[in-house]
Amino acid sequence: MSNPSATAATLQVEETGDLCRLTLGGRWDGGAARPRWTPPTGGGIRRVQIVVTELERWDGSLVLFLGEVRRACEQRGWALAAQGLPAGIPPALVQFQPGAARAKAAGWPWLEQLGLTTRLVVADALDLARFMGNCTIAAGQVLRRPSRFRWADCLVQMQQCGAHGLPIVGLVSFLVGVIIAYQSAVLLRQFGADIYVADLIGIGVVREMGPMMAAVVLAGRTGAAFAAEIGNMKANEEIDALETLGLSPVQFLVLPRLVALQLMMPLLALYANALGILGGMSIAWVVLDLPPITYWMETKSVLDLSDLSTGLIKSVAFGGLIGFAGCLRGLQAERSASGVGKAATSAVVTGILCIILADAVFAVVFNILGV
Repeated sequence: MSNPSATAATLQVEETGDLCRLTLGGRWDGGAARPRWTPPTGGGIRRVQIVVTELERWDGSLVLFLGEVRRACEQRGWALAAQGLPAGIPPALVQFQPGAARAKAAGWPWLEQLGLTTRLVVADALDLARFMGNCTIAAGQVLRRPSRFRWADCLVQMQQCGAHGLPIVGLVSFLVGVIIAYQSAVLLRQFGADIYVADLIGIGVVREMGPMMAAVVLAGRTGAAFAAEIGNMKANEEIDALETLGLSPVQFLVLPRLVALQLMMPLLALYANALGILGGMSIAWVVLDLPPITYWMETKSVLDLSDLSTGLIKSVAFGGLIGFAGCLRGLQAERSASGVGKAATSAVVTGILCIILADAVFAVVFNILGV
């Protein structure tokens, strides 16, 4: 073999039995012409070996050539190996064993998928635990030094998730009250129990539907907004800049949003309760000819402080879960526009799932406590 030229890329092809050896050298960069390799058409070749010797310099041109060789070997089922690669090129790029590929294809794909899913679940659980730990540490630091908490950002988020969410929360809660009242009125009217529509609406809305509807609306509205905002900051490397300046992204971005949601959710739940009861009252007045004052007196007689407190406790927990899911998915977002969209979608799904699970847990706990 001749020594490679100092100004051009060299490629020497040697076929011995079932082995085709490719010897590379010289200057493999964009300023030099890149040789082409045509795979042999004979049927005797089963292995390809790449040997890199006396390489003067290289860039993406060499990587492209190695990728072309690998694709050609994969198409023909030839084994591929390499030696003498530069330090910047991973050996896995030019290694291919057709027997391993066939064994993988002939194996148990469901077991492989189960393993991949398990890895994703474990990685997600570790991220969740790490994020919870960071939030706990940041909260402890704020309790020690309240002046470090960003109240200005918290007030802005309170306005965004609270005052700006009143129209949609009110509309959804009113319509839910209307639907429940209409369905129950059709059934209870058959037994002459029209007045008990007020009992059903009052207890159902105050204990369950009011906090639940407010939380679901905020999960789709505010949780997705949190994930999109933080994901966009991550894509623009703003979070990296915060860490470079020595600022904690959790304390700077996450805590104000969590506090804002937990403060505003009880108020939104009370607002949703009022609109839900009002919706039920309108249906009772129109369909059952039940006067509003009678409906209101019956509602007051059936509700007590325990019903109201259970709904408020749920709303605080729901607010924390929504903010937690939105901020977590935002910090996990990929650094791209599609990654931000996936993070927003995942925040909504995670938030609603956490709300339903938490509501089920609260139902069991309150039943055990007799509340």
